[in-house]
Amino acid sequence: MSEPLIVVDVQSGFINEFTHHILQRVAHLIERGEYAPVLFTRFINAPDGPYQKFLDWHSCTQEPETNIASELEPWVKPEVVFSKLGLCGIPDELADYFRRHCFERVFILGIDTDMCVLKIAMDFFDIGIEPIVLTDCCASTAGLQAHLAGLAVLSRNIGAFRLREAGLSEGFLAAPLDKNRENKF
Repeated sequence: MSEPLIVVDVQSGFINEFTHHILQRVAHLIERGEYAPVLFTRFINAPDGPYQKFLDWHSCTQEPETNIASELEPWVKPEVVFSKLGLCGIPDELADYFRRHCFERVFILGIDTDMCVLKIAMDFFDIGIEPIVLTDCCASTAGLQAHLAGLAVLSRNIGAFRLREAGLSEGFLAAPLDKNRENKF
């Protein structure tokens, strides 16, 4: 029996020099066919939300920044995309989906390790669904240090043995240079 995979916020607005490598890894992982269903979350920065109110951050409010990255489009269908307003963790619709299907474990990957991936993994843990975070398929828009900080917090809170590799890092801990971007990082 396959187990569910949640792709957290791998969307256009979060692809940068620290996260670009995730696209190919996630696509390759989905292509393996080891997980079903494959579900997606997308972050939407609500106009009245805390990111705009407290941090004066106004990105990711609408398309194209809120769109799931184009590299993942072959697997994106409206019924498997769950929008979340802010750092809310598991959207209610996604929690309901898990209750209806009686899943006991979920595999999680995505962007940002230290924020939304962490929050969703800890929320699943809190509601009794075992989260397994695929660390080599996660990254942070703030860079390697933020990614590692997220993994450290997850290790302490959900257990280090729930942090696993999917075998897709190609030996890189940080994001490898993107040849298509002329290595200007």
